[in-house]
Amino acid sequence: MLFTPRRTETRDPDAQVFFSLEPLIRGMGMALIDLSVFRRKGRGEGSVSLRAVVYRNGVISLEDCARVHRAIMPRLELAFPGKEINLEVSSTGIDRIIKDGSEFAHYIGRGVRCYRTDISGWTAGILLAVNEKEIVLEGEGGETSLPYEIIAKARLDGSAPSKTGG
Repeated sequence: MLFTPRRTETRDPDAQVFFSLEPLIRGMGMALIDLSVFRRKGRGEGSVSLRAVVYRNGVISLEDCARVHRAIMPRLELAFPGKEINLEVSSTGIDRIIKDGSEFAHYIGRGVRCYRTDISGWTAGILLAVNEKEIVLEGEGGETSLPYEIIAKARLDGSAPSKTGG
């Protein structure tokens, strides 16, 4: 798995949209984990579909998702003028597949399962620490450090106890 910190100086227009929305969502007490942008050609100017994934420790309700939707639509209308915008806002879910190592920082205190290439098996535990090189899990056998290079895939483990209260 790679650790790819998000860079604000990118020229990618979709990443710029992410960075314009992220502080607004953070101000609402949540984190913007992922933003997918899909452009479709069609009649007139075409349309843009977006999928925003948000997270916070604890439960994200349907009303929270609706609040995020209402808050970010004006910015999306500015970012995609003349386009029909379809926006879906959802929470990470209890067993989210972690796409990039930089996501782990949001899940400290949560249960995580990682498939390791060095042992061809899964290691699960509570995520204790994260840096740019590795993560640290607390499992049945104590603490385990996992460098990103040996993590083939990872996901939140909704069945694991949590140290965050959520």
